[in-house]
Amino acid sequence: MKVAVLASGGKDSTYASWWAHMKGWTVEALITVKIQGDDSMMFQLQNTEVTEYQAESIGTKWIQVISSGVENDEIDELENAIRNSIIGDIDGLVVGALRSDYQKTRIERMCEKLGINSFCPMWHHDPKLHMNSLIEHGFDVRIISVSSEGLDESWLGKKITKESLEKLAQLSEKYRFNLDGEGGEFETITLNAPHFRKPIYCEGETSWNGVRGTWNLTKILLSP
Repeated sequence: MKVAVLASGGKDSTYASWWAHMKGWTVEALITVKIQGDDSMMFQLQNTEVTEYQAESIGTKWIQVISSGVENDEIDELENAIRNSIIGDIDGLVVGALRSDYQKTRIERMCEKLGINSFCPMWHHDPKLHMNSLIEHGFDVRIISVSSEGLDESWLGKKITKESLEKLAQLSEKYRFNLDGEGGEFETITLNAPHFRKPIYCEGETSWNGVRGTWNLTKILLSP
C-alpha cells in the first residue's frame, strides 16, 4: 500500500504517519495545508512548516498546499493539489482525525472523488489512552497554542510528559475541555517520533493576550 499522510505537524497526524509505517506501507509524501487567512474549519494554523523537517526525517516527499482557508474552498484546493501532484502514486490518504465528523466526512468525500482510500486510524480513540500512547512510544510533543479556560501561557512550548499530562488531565476535568485537544483547546507540534531518523530542534517565542496565546517558531532544524 502506498499512501500520503495529511500532516499538520501535530501529534495526531504524526501518530497517523507512524501507524502507516507500522503497517508496512510506503509513505510517499506528507501533505501540509498552509492557511493564508486567520481561520480554518479543517486545518491547523500555527507552525505547520515543521512538517517539512518531519518529512526529511522520515525520508519522504513534502507537499505544501497553499489555501485561502475559506470554508467552501479549502477542501477543493487540497483535492486539486493531490490530483495535480501525487494522485497516480498513492492508493490512499491517511489522516489523524479523532472525532471531527466534519473533517472526516469531507476528507472521505474528497478521496472518493479522487478514487483513493481514506484511512482514519485514531477515530474515536479514548483521549487518555491516546495521549498516554504518545508518551509511551517516545513522541516529543510540544504545545504551541492554547485557547481554553484553565490553560495559561506556562503551557506554551511545554513538552507533554507523564507529569505534565497528569496536570493537563486534572485541568481538563476541572474546566471541562478535551484532554486530547480535539475541540481546539490546544494545538501541538511533534519534534520526534519512533519513525523519525533524526529529532527536530526548534526555538520559539511566546505570544499571550491574557486569554489565549501561541508559541511561534523562530528557528527549526534537524538535529545532527
